[in-house]
Amino acid sequence: MHQLDQQKEYAMSFDHFFKNQLEQLKQDGNYRYFADLERKTGKFPQATNHFEGGTRDVTVWCSNDYLGMGQHPAVIAAMQEAVGRCGTGAGGTRNISGTNHDHLLLEAELADLHGKEAALLFTSGYVSNWTTLATLGAKIPNAVILSDSENHASMIEGIRHSKAEKMIWAHNDVEDLDRKLTACADRPKIVAFESVYSMDGDIAPIAAILDVCEKHGALTYLDEVHAVGMYGLRGGGISEREGLAHRIDIIEGTLGKAFGCVGGYITGSEAMCDFIRSFGSGFIFTTALPPAVAAAARTSIAHLKTSSVERMGQRAQVARLRAGLDKAGIPHLANDSHIVPVMIKDAVKTKMLADYLMDSFGIYVQPINYPTVPRGTERLRFTPSPLHSDADVDHLVVALSELWKQCAVSHVAA
Repeated sequence: MHQLDQQKEYAMSFDHFFKNQLEQLKQDGNYRYFADLERKTGKFPQATNHFEGGTRDVTVWCSNDYLGMGQHPAVIAAMQEAVGRCGTGAGGTRNISGTNHDHLLLEAELADLHGKEAALLFTSGYVSNWTTLATLGAKIPNAVILSDSENHASMIEGIRHSKAEKMIWAHNDVEDLDRKLTACADRPKIVAFESVYSMDGDIAPIAAILDVCEKHGALTYLDEVHAVGMYGLRGGGISEREGLAHRIDIIEGTLGKAFGCVGGYITGSEAMCDFIRSFGSGFIFTTALPPAVAAAARTSIAHLKTSSVERMGQRAQVARLRAGLDKAGIPHLANDSHIVPVMIKDAVKTKMLADYLMDSFGIYVQPINYPTVPRGTERLRFTPSPLHSDADVDHLVVALSELWKQCAVSHVAA
């Protein structure tokens, strides 16, 4: 009986700790409240918001389904056909019973997209980054991984898990990268960076980075998750747009953003992909993507290889939103990408503004706060799509203008 009482005491102590930590998050304004949303087939970016007491229609302004391909009729049809043909699940990990023909067809599509010999699928972009960088760092003897200071958490965790030596170079600073590569001469070097950085929307100077990496014989690892489908003649990302994909050793991407599905991948040489397939625990021990997801993703990629309608429509709405914000005097971070961050720089006010937009204007945008961004850089991050109408954009600008005046946030956002 004494042992049972002690176990209960431990359990209560743990819960007390959890509740205290959560309360601190709330006091700091960093607790994450998730809206209960239901997407509507064929009506993106409209969604139904379920809340206590009822439902309401809202317009989604923060989706990473950048081109609305998750609602594309051909993509939906491909998934439905595959479910009817294969069922719902993959049947296991790829190493046991879960490699399906649709996986291989999708990997061939992805290799072609980036002009590489091979591709390897993962269950998410997080897992593809984590597994690949962890495996490279752990298995290449005496390797050092040089990571851009603004790299995504999945890259940081993969590098940490590898237990390889890590060097952080200043964000997009080619001279700093050159100095750090020089400092680790005669060692295997892996340089990890992104093309489009998702929070500020800035774009890496890829050509200059590659020049330095080639000078030092470093292996290059480029995360294109926020660029695939969005840039380049066929949607191969910034590296395709700038004619640089052939110079990059490993290009990593996602199926869960512009392609409108779910999953991650890497592309590169046959030997590299087989190496990660054979040694990467995040691949070996994870149940494979459902064949229906692979079929839908392949359809989306193939469509965007030949259609620029979605990309052009999306860019037009980004330009319209930026012009409207400028006219209204609402500051937003300047960048050359599709991401429009409106800086608030205060966690509590960011949440307050997001709540007002939802409650008073039917506009859904999730507050971005710590740890996604550093404290003091909280923001509202807008991602216009080709399916946002001109009226949607104009309504957002009017709503922000009214709240900007009412809530007196301009002094913290400037």
